[in-house]
Amino acid sequence: MNTRRTLFTVAAAALFGFAGAAHAQGEPLRVATDATFPPMEFVENGKRTGFDVELVEAVGKTLGRKIEWIDIDFKGLVPGLISKRFDMAVSAIYITDERKKVVDFTVPYYAGGLVVMVKDGNTAIKAPADINGKKVSVQVGTKSVAFTKEKYPQVQLMEVEKNQEMFNLVDIGRADAAVTGKPAAYQYVRTRPGLKVLPEQITTEEYGMAIRKDTPELTKAVNGAIEKLKADGTYAQIEKKWFSASAK
Repeated sequence: MNTRRTLFTVAAAALFGFAGAAHAQGEPLRVATDATFPPMEFVENGKRTGFDVELVEAVGKTLGRKIEWIDIDFKGLVPGLISKRFDMAVSAIYITDERKKVVDFTVPYYAGGLVVMVKDGNTAIKAPADINGKKVSVQVGTKSVAFTKEKYPQVQLMEVEKNQEMFNLVDIGRADAAVTGKPAAYQYVRTRPGLKVLPEQITTEEYGMAIRKDTPELTKAVNGAIEKLKADGTYAQIEKKWFSASAK
């Protein structure tokens, strides 16, 4: 009798566990973002879009979970995650040692950093080292200024106040190149044909999807989904759409 009861208990527990897992799989995945940073996440024609958005939607499809988006200011992403307002935060968040103290990150899913943007027909600048001795536009107060001065001391820096001014100088030929953040550069060439981003980056800083420390099973699941999307070519398609080297 005791044996039968034990077997029944084990079977019931297994069934309950399976049902619980199935329920968790079907639950919406609440993801917070600050959709103001094209091409990673932004609103276009009233609809949320961008590299991060498409990648997260693909992750959700792989996991069998609908994505429930939550819009929030960037500064509130980590605090909101810690306070359990949502399950995950994805908004071009750099993986840093400081952030890793309070939240977990998935495997890096994209490498940001500084890049060089030039006109599509520019044959004099094929690699970042070629900007030495050239006129290079940068935005005042950004990492681009000090880093470019230090790494390429012979550049003729043209410092401007706005991102748009920096790109315009290259567009009209007054500057040979611009040094700026990778997402901003790719967004510009996506909308303005005739310009390109050099494939070799100057710096590399990796983005990760932030997840609460008390849900390690979710981190593991999302990592598995990212791996699957890379293996079946889905990731490459999304990356090509948003980060092609030129706007051709």
